[in-house]
Amino acid sequence: MSTIRRGRAAVLGSVAALALALSACAGAPSDDTDTVSSSKVPDKPKKAVTLNILDIAGNLQLTKGMIENFAKANPDVVSKVTYATAPAPDMAGKLKAEQQGGSSTTSLVLSGTDGLSAGIQQKLLRKITPDFDERLPGLMDNYLEPAANMQKLADGYGVAVVYYPSGPLMEYNPAKVKTAPKTPQELLDYAKAHPGKVQYAQPANSGPGRTFLMGLPYLLGDTDPKDPEKGWDKTWAYLKELGKYTADYASGTTETMKNLADGTVDIVLSTTGWDINPRALGTVPADMKIAAFDNMTWVSDAQYVLIPKGVSSDVVAADLALIKWMLKPDQQAIAYDSGYFYPGPAVKDVDLSMAPQASQDVIKRFGRPEYDALIADNPVQTSLPSAQQVAAFDTWDREVGSQK
Repeated sequence: MSTIRRGRAAVLGSVAALALALSACAGAPSDDTDTVSSSKVPDKPKKAVTLNILDIAGNLQLTKGMIENFAKANPDVVSKVTYATAPAPDMAGKLKAEQQGGSSTTSLVLSGTDGLSAGIQQKLLRKITPDFDERLPGLMDNYLEPAANMQKLADGYGVAVVYYPSGPLMEYNPAKVKTAPKTPQELLDYAKAHPGKVQYAQPANSGPGRTFLMGLPYLLGDTDPKDPEKGWDKTWAYLKELGKYTADYASGTTETMKNLADGTVDIVLSTTGWDINPRALGTVPADMKIAAFDNMTWVSDAQYVLIPKGVSSDVVAADLALIKWMLKPDQQAIAYDSGYFYPGPAVKDVDLSMAPQASQDVIKRFGRPEYDALIADNPVQTSLPSAQQVAAFDTWDREVGSQK
């Protein structure tokens, strides 16, 4: 069973800001660190290679099974796989040191939008598409439409391997909340009537907090949901007012879930994965309920495979073969996991019946029947690009978070 996404939740979003700061104060490697042209990458390595995989997103709990299956099925391509994990802020420094030292030992990075942003900004990644489109036939056509939109955000420097619509959702204690809010105004009304009993975490450090922040402009009818600086007047006014009555802003999502579990708060902001996975793990009582906003717009999220610059042509060949494998429907079904990134698969025609039995059991017990309809019946928008996320986090910190 998977473990709750502690590391990723603590760094999601804030890394985009860190990446901008790093790129401003540190010299990025020049493009000539990527010495292997696409035409020189063979279809398969001359001999089996070791793949050293760095996970900065908690992604292995979704994809490790896919990777292990590939290694078993392709011993002529991969002789060994090693795994390392690190906080997302550490990725840029590690890759930069390797590339400037002339030895890119990290073969592949598993990343969220945070590491992807940092890697692009500091020129640490090699282009995958369109350079290797022939190695990944039908890539965009095979994606679910919202996953294809998240793939476009990668600008060719990563390949989305898992996707979920995320939220925003409200998770609540039915013993305390008799009628769940259905609109931002009803959430505000509950917070006013029950001071300190509604909570969300700092958006820069929390997937649900960030998703709530990016979802509000759609719910409130702001002029431009993609422009937090000029188009979110209603959102900023609402969050300032809500902040008068909420509990202190948590440093991360796990804190909010613990507070919900022990009765400190009645309602927390959540996502599909943060609803299912903590209940499956016993962090949150199984009888907690979920509420969706009326006329909601999902804010989606994805995780990517990145190829660092400077790796050998044989390693690039193995990376590409692995990526193609990970996007096969039977392998994508592994991404259902224990609801950590629910649903999880990024490609079409992967239903729960294809997932491992353990995943099916968890989802059937802790999933929500209403999720299928909510996902099917409501529009999905991508997360903000990194520059706009940085602007949104900065404004929240100054105008909302600082008021507590």
